[in-house]
Amino acid sequence: MGSLILCHKKRAKRPYEISRVHMRIYTIEELCYYICNNLYLIDYTIMNRRLCDWLDDELELKSMAELLRKELDQNAPLEEFVLTILKGSIIYGQAEINKIQNLLEHLKNQKEVERAKYKADTLLKAGEYASAILVYQSVVNKEWDDSVDRTFYGNIYGCLGTAYGLLFLYEEAASMYREAYQICEEPGMLKSYLYCCMRALPETEYVKMLSGNPVFLSMSSLIKEEMEQVKKEVDLDMGRERLSAWKKEYRKIDKGRVLY
Repeated sequence: MGSLILCHKKRAKRPYEISRVHMRIYTIEELCYYICNNLYLIDYTIMNRRLCDWLDDELELKSMAELLRKELDQNAPLEEFVLTILKGSIIYGQAEINKIQNLLEHLKNQKEVERAKYKADTLLKAGEYASAILVYQSVVNKEWDDSVDRTFYGNIYGCLGTAYGLLFLYEEAASMYREAYQICEEPGMLKSYLYCCMRALPETEYVKMLSGNPVFLSMSSLIKEEMEQVKKEVDLDMGRERLSAWKKEYRKIDKGRVLY
């Protein structure tokens, strides 16, 4: 989580575990850091009595724990629960608290599907691909919200394609990119779809899929050109690394040579 300056000396013997992101937290500073950098993920994994007990027993923040228990009893909103932790930590100044409060208010005013997408986006960026897929799927599998543009759902299918692709599940990724392209009709999504098909299908099937479709053929040629360019750049970089290694080795040999 990086280097933190501790405002509180107390460190937990038993960490608070956030299973969703496989994280163990030992200090109030680490908890606040997690909250502020994952506002889209804050839910029952943070807002619960287990956290209150941990703050009380492990960090001896009894006043904060008691106040948070009261908020749970009163069904206080998540925003209030989060701000109680941040304010009680005495880590942040008022300007920072106001900024976080404004962001929480913005999240509160978003549509449910928008909040869900941002949560999945955060998981995807964090490398939690399987968890992100579950959240994205929960959005597209529900009845679609007519108040948002259809391209919003198309982009979610595109994100699903990305998540599956990062797991090397190219067949599933291709299926998602196909859905995304049919909705958004963006060239980038078509390119991703064809690339995944190229990786997922036997060459004969891939060629058969392209035949008779000039748009597919043109895009496939572009993909192959870009792949060749990337390969050349990688080979060039590897060649430079090899040359550099050889030079270093030669200098070592030359230094050790006895001259007559």
